[in-house]
Amino acid sequence: MKFTSSRYLVKEGLKNIWNNRMMSLASVVVLVSCLVITGAAVLISANVNNLISTIGDDNQINVYLDYQMSDIEAIRLGTRIKTISNVDECKFFSKDEGIKEFKDKIGNDLYQSMQGDDNPLGHVYKVRLKDLSEYSSTIDEIKKIDGVVSVSDRAAIARTLTKLNYFVAIAGFWIVLILGIVTLFIISNTIKMTMYSRRFEISIMKSVGATNTFVRIPFIIEAMSIGLLAGLLSSAALICIYDPVRESAGSMLSMLATATIPLSDVWLRILLALSGAGILIGALGGFISITKYLRKEGGEILGW
Repeated sequence: MKFTSSRYLVKEGLKNIWNNRMMSLASVVVLVSCLVITGAAVLISANVNNLISTIGDDNQINVYLDYQMSDIEAIRLGTRIKTISNVDECKFFSKDEGIKEFKDKIGNDLYQSMQGDDNPLGHVYKVRLKDLSEYSSTIDEIKKIDGVVSVSDRAAIARTLTKLNYFVAIAGFWIVLILGIVTLFIISNTIKMTMYSRRFEISIMKSVGATNTFVRIPFIIEAMSIGLLAGLLSSAALICIYDPVRESAGSMLSMLATATIPLSDVWLRILLALSGAGILIGALGGFISITKYLRKEGGEILGW
């Protein structure tokens, strides 16, 4: 294809947007709305997953040993805990460290008035797990070890986090899928309107031997331009509101301020993803709409 022909086709595609500016504007507005909702759903999903990951990393269990157990016996027991496949980290805290921390909290005088000089505490292991979905089974394995008195079981929290992670993933997938179909439908109808207004021109072009590709390209360019514009506008909207929403959430719960993803890490991804999605949806919608018209000849296009 010659350069002059390419320039003509691009010009025609852009001119179509202006000639049908009201319909194009309506398409851009609706498509921006859909892309903003889709982008927001993806960002929420990403931040929830990051929050779950952060909580999971900080989520540890305390394994309390028999207070009569010696240091050597406690160290041997720790070796057995480390052999469990789902144990990621196992830190030993002696009874001396535990009683020192307790004294620091309540004061030495108060402690002696309550307990005397004897140390009633046992050794403790702080254990971090690899996979929260195996939380309960790992707890059961640890409890079976001789010398383990109790475990700070947070199985309910682990189950809630796992279910939340699953729900966010499934909900995010369906939201993106449904809104993708909606935006595809909108773009397709916009191109149909353009083709209807130019049906005489298309009929003449096909009658004089214009190829399907030559006829198709201006409409594809029109659809892709609408998609790109919608992608850029929706990206700008999300980037502008992301930090204010994040800061508001952080003011309500301090954990969210540190566990959520900063704007500097996602703004470029937002821009590329939404712009690319807009272009892709536009191109696909334009292609689908024009294809069935290109199967017709002459008067068929005009409805004769």
